[in-house]
Amino acid sequence: MSKQLGIYYSEYLQLNKILDAQELESEKQGAVAHDEMLFIVTHQTYELWFKQIVFELDAVIDVFDDPIIEDKKMGRVLHLLARIKTIERVLIHQIDIIQTITPHDFLEFRDLLIPASGFQSTLFKQIEIKLGIRREHRIAADCEFFKSRLKKDDLKSLDHLETKETLHDLTDRWLSRIPFLKYKDFDFWKSYQNSVEQMLDKEHAIIETNVTLTEREKQFQTNDLIMTRTKFESIFDEKKYAKLRAEGNFRFSHQGFLGALFVNLYRDEPMIYTGFRFLTLLTEIDELLTNWRQRHAVMVQRMLGTKLGTGGSSGHDYLTATTQNNRAFLDLFNIATFLIPRKDLPDLPDELVRALGYFFRGEKDRLEELEM
Repeated sequence: MSKQLGIYYSEYLQLNKILDAQELESEKQGAVAHDEMLFIVTHQTYELWFKQIVFELDAVIDVFDDPIIEDKKMGRVLHLLARIKTIERVLIHQIDIIQTITPHDFLEFRDLLIPASGFQSTLFKQIEIKLGIRREHRIAADCEFFKSRLKKDDLKSLDHLETKETLHDLTDRWLSRIPFLKYKDFDFWKSYQNSVEQMLDKEHAIIETNVTLTEREKQFQTNDLIMTRTKFESIFDEKKYAKLRAEGNFRFSHQGFLGALFVNLYRDEPMIYTGFRFLTLLTEIDELLTNWRQRHAVMVQRMLGTKLGTGGSSGHDYLTATTQNNRAFLDLFNIATFLIPRKDLPDLPDELVRALGYFFRGEKDRLEELEM
């Protein structure tokens, strides 16, 4: 009598469902295109990884949806974001596999896929939306494809998701609550502005006294300095910032952008570094998604040339446009514009520096102590 088996490998993984899910359209037409199997398996694998990224993003969003974020939960958040980053690297490398299909071999089954398109991946759209890329941020063609390329149920589901707070929204809210911008008599904003003005005045003096420069070169560098000063003024003046934000030049709120700038400037303080790592991971996730889109666009050009995509888009041109446009955390990339050398940073009050050292209390207790 055989022993009763416990949980069985193939049943636990439901391999019958997964391994029976490859139906070749070319086989249905009576002439199997060998490379269609690889095409299906690769894209099914993508969808599984997309599902995992959505799962991890939901966990991170759940933590940041709390008005008070406990310090101990940030370690978990960093771990999950690092996992997403690792998965994204795998997604990029999977393009190497699908590129083993030659353009000529792809033609054997390409027309059988019409009008199916990768645009119809609702899981990938969920990733974009959950990160912070809403319909209003997309190019016109991208918005139009939501109406014309998606089934009604899928569109309704994504429309509902757009009403929820995104990781971008929650990050902005978290940055806006950073308590260190004003501490007793210390006003970071005023101190930072003074430091910037002194730095720019020094740079102007260097240009004027540099005898190696021609008048034309001096004028060129002076104009560049004027542009730099104008960029700084855009964040010093809340009204100017609001105008530029309305025009799409910024997406964080003014207070949120200030918080992100503070975290980047004072990242060496122990209590700030975790926040800096969080923002860095968001930037890297956004960057890797951009890298994936770039690789994908180049692959499509290699496979199709200037042909239309199977979903009716302009193929390579459409993908290139979305690569440049669909970025969730562009503000975090642009923050480098406003960094100043460490030697020019305003000195934080000694009491604040001590408060930013390591000690083991919740965020709520720490805020109460700083406000006393």
